[in-house]
Order: sequence, then C-alpha cells, then structure tokens
Amino acid sequence: MSDKLDGEKSGTVAWRPPRWLRGPRPEKVPPLVGTAGAVVGLLNLVAGLFPRFRHSRLHALAEVLPGTVSALAAASSIVVGILLLMLAHGLKRRKRRAWVAAVSLLPVGIAAQLVYRHSIVGAALSLALLAFLVWHRRAFGALPDPRSRVKALLNFVALGGLSFGLGLVIVNSHPHKIIGDPSVWERFKHVMWGLFGFEGPVRYVNNVDYTVGYSLGALGLLTVATTAYLAFRPEHPAARLTERDEEQLRELLAKHGGRDSLGYFALRRDKGVVFSPTGKAAVCYRVISGVMLASGDPIGDVEAWPGAIERFMEEARAHSWTPAVTGCSETGGQVWTRETGMDALELGDEAIVDVADFTLTGRSMRNVRQMVKRIERNGYETRVRRVRDLAPEELARIQRAADAWRDTDTERGFSMALGRIDAERDGDAVIATAHLAPAEGEQPGPFGDLKAMQHYVPWGKDGISLELMRRDRAADPGMNELLIVASLQAAPDLKIKQVSLNFAVFRSSLERGEKLGAGPVIRIWRGMLIFLSRWYQIESLYKFNDKFRPRWEPRFVVFRNSRDIPRIGLAALQAEGYLELSLPRALRRKKTPEPRPCAHTNAPISADEVEPAA
Repeated sequence: MSDKLDGEKSGTVAWRPPRWLRGPRPEKVPPLVGTAGAVVGLLNLVAGLFPRFRHSRLHALAEVLPGTVSALAAASSIVVGILLLMLAHGLKRRKRRAWVAAVSLLPVGIAAQLVYRHSIVGAALSLALLAFLVWHRRAFGALPDPRSRVKALLNFVALGGLSFGLGLVIVNSHPHKIIGDPSVWERFKHVMWGLFGFEGPVRYVNNVDYTVGYSLGALGLLTVATTAYLAFRPEHPAARLTERDEEQLRELLAKHGGRDSLGYFALRRDKGVVFSPTGKAAVCYRVISGVMLASGDPIGDVEAWPGAIERFMEEARAHSWTPAVTGCSETGGQVWTRETGMDALELGDEAIVDVADFTLTGRSMRNVRQMVKRIERNGYETRVRRVRDLAPEELARIQRAADAWRDTDTERGFSMALGRIDAERDGDAVIATAHLAPAEGEQPGPFGDLKAMQHYVPWGKDGISLELMRRDRAADPGMNELLIVASLQAAPDLKIKQVSLNFAVFRSSLERGEKLGAGPVIRIWRGMLIFLSRWYQIESLYKFNDKFRPRWEPRFVVFRNSRDIPRIGLAALQAEGYLELSLPRALRRKKTPEPRPCAHTNAPISADEVEPAA
C-alpha cells in the first residue's frame, strides 16, 4: 500500500500547501471584476472627455485607477475607457481573451502613469491590479464564442455612432479655446475628418488642436480595429449535428425514443450534442446569445443521463455559457436539478391524446364533431399516410405548399419543430392532408386540390408528435380540427397508440384562475396571460388543445438562478423564431437550399383554430 494510503489509514493527513500558495480554484471568479472594469472605464472616459473633470475631486480618485492619463494623453484615456467598458462583460464571463486584453492594456496604463503623470502611486496600483489578474489567471479560462460577423457589423454601427457623439463632445468641450465661431456644420465636418485622421476646419489655441485631433483619430482607429478583430478573429466552430452524431442519436432513439415525445426533435441539424462517457445517453443543445439551451429530456438510457448532463455542464463551464433546459418532463427536471443543483419552474403542459380513448361521441366533443361533419359535407376529404409512402411528386407539392402557406419570413420552432420534411431521413413520419376537388369550370390552385397539411414525427414505435400545421387561407375554417381527427381515426391502422399535440404555456395557471375560489394572485396572473394572448398564443392554444380531451403532461424549464431567467427567456424567443437578431435581408449571404425545410408557423386563425407554437 502506498505511503499516502497508509497515512490515511493511520489517521494522518498528507501535507498540503497553504491556501494562499495554492491560488484560486479554476471555477472561482472575482465577483465584481466586470463591474469594476465598467466603473474604471467610465471614469477614464469622463476624465478624457471633460477637461474640468480632470481637476475635480473625482479626478483625484480616478488618477490612481488603471488607465487614467494626463491631459497630454486624453486620447489614450478615452480609448482605454471604451476598451474597459467593452471588456467588462468578457471578464464577467471569465473569457480568456478578455483577460489577455486586460493584462495587455495594464502595462500601457503603467507606462502612462510613469511617463506622463510621474505618478508612482498610480503605477503601483496598476501593477497591483496586474498582479491580481495574473494571480487569478486560472479563473479566466472560458473559450471564445463562435465567430459572428453580425457582431462585427453591430460593433461598427454602434461604436461608430458612439465615436461620432463623443467626438462632438470633444470638439465642444473647449469652448474658450476655439478660434472664431464655427458653425454646427463645420463642427460636424471636423468630427468626421478627425475620425479618419485628417485635420478639420475648427481651430484652437494653446495646442488644444493636438488633444482634439489625437482623441478623434483614436476613436476612429478604435472603431476600425475592433470591427476588424470581430470580423476576422479565429473562428470557433458552432455546434452542429454531424452525420456520426445523427447515427448515434438514431440508435438511442430506436431503443429509448418512446420515453419522451420531444426526443425526435433532437435530430434538428442546427443543434449540437454531447454524449455520456458510455455513449448511452446524450443531451442536444443550441447556443444562443451566450445561453446553452437544451430542449426536452436527455436522449437514451435514464441511468446514463447523469453522465450526459455532466458533459453538458462541463461544456457550459468551458465557454462560460449560461446552462438552461426548456420543455423537459417531470422526470427529466428531477434528474437535472439533482445532478446540477439548478432550479426548475413549471412552464406549461403538453397535450397527449390516447388513441384508444378518443371518440367523437358525447356532449364534450359536440363542437368538434359538428365542425368536422360540416367540412366533410362541403366536399373535403382527408388522407393520412407515412411520408415514405408518398410519391416524390406529391411530397414535393406538399413541401412547396407548406413553404408558401407560412406566414413569417423565418422558420419558427426549436423544442417541438424538426424543420424539414424528408422521406429518406424521416420516412416513419406521418403526413395528413386535406383535399377539395375544384368546382366544375374552376381552375385548380397552384397546389392542385391540396388545401391543408399536418406533419407528425415519430415518437418511439407506437406514437407520433405533431410538428407542423399549415393550411391555405382560402380554405374553410376548421382544417386543423379536421386533420387532427383524421389522424387520430387513422392511427390504429398505422399502429399508433398515442399522439402528442401542441404545448400550452402556463395552462395550469389559466385553468386554476378560472375556477371558483381562485385567489387574487392567481386571478391577476391569469388576467396578465389573457392580456398577453392578444399577441402570443397562450389562452387560444390551450383552448384549442382542450377540445380533444387530452391528458396534460407538465413541462418544465430548468435554470441556474433567478437572475438568468430574463436572459434565458430572450434566448428561447430567439430559438423559437419570435425574436430575430441578424443581418438585414439585403446583406445576408445566400444559403444553398436543402430539400424544402418546413417548421412551425405561429399565426393564429381564430380562437377555435390555432397554429402550433413551441
């Protein structure tokens, strides 16, 4: 037995260096690094812009902070202030590149203190801060985010506008040193010429020309330099599903796909995946605005979930991403919270219809029954088939129709959308279509007699999950009800036992709020949800699903702390397609189209007929 184990057996403890010699743990981050960087940057920026500020009592505090320089280096003060403000968020997220930039800037600040201000105290404090960052270097190990040229464009527009505004402040901050009375247009031209490094029409006395000129030139150089860096920095690959990943996921879905109705949506090509060490479980995710967003439960064997979750959290820590899960089941939420220490919040309920229990008889189904019978009397007929059984020509027509009937420019959906209709990769999926033969003497439409369609993806061996509903706006109301009923009635012939419909957000709150005896808090919350239903499908989607008398399965969102909820909400809106942050359409690079992708549309038809929404 080794000496170490012997020592442990005998009760002795092996010697370890003191805590102050071992340095910080890699995960520990100075809590206010980002805030401190922003405050110091703001002080430097104000000190460089306003001459009187440099002689105030506040400047007495600012002169001992890193990066503050004398009046001869006002341009450096402004640039350093802006850079510190830009680096603050990166330091807060433990980004390695932000740490490298800060450590590289501090020697410049030290040199400015010694050369221009001859300030031993300021240089000593700057050196102390540099030593502090070097000492905590292991805390700043987060990898960079994937490169996005959108950030470069936004930086150019935002920082360019900020530079122009600051330039106007700089030009007008020396009113008593200006020769003559230049017009507003001349001052504008002076700022524009100065940002490009040229001398403008405004003249100053007492060498103020140099201070203004250097400051404007530094602002223009900073705008160009940061934009070029964001555009051409080394690219970190974005998460994408490879062919090998898809093969492994399909193997896991073949064995365990019946456990979660959202499992098949893991095969979206815009998701990344991490597998457990044994390869028996996986977590699929997408990174949006610094949030590592997983959807549904982990794929695979429940016993192997902790290994996949641990890999997921390691990936989030490595990039300093905010981990979150949306739409997981109660079992999945319990495993996530147990393994990670995160919290869970009920997000809504999924409507699931058991085929064996579905019937159109009875008073509760009267409205659906009457609507379906009325549409059938108008001459509509339905067909429900596996995607692999459709002729290529008919499938192509359905794909074109689904794309044409989409109400939005962007494909919507993430947690409950596959984003494609493909007979080769998704042959087990189910297509339900509604047809109406043209009247005598009437010309058929661009898609023949096709008037509506629905797409269901596999849910294990005996289930399907609704992925897409589209219809011709000229068709009779009730197409969605007609096709859902047709799919449920055809399910036994397709050996389908359960059908997952839409996801209703905050359904339980709406249900409890309308009951007798509901408290004031739940009534107020229900009123807010009904108000938001004017723009989002909250109440209408719940009412639509409830027509088919489903059983409701709760779904949860898992988050690290309450402060992350707004950020996770914005990331989820981006993922689902409700919020788009991208280049203008005219500047977007054209992509080679795949076999016609299809996804959710969220445009409501009426309170009785609603499109699906994730």
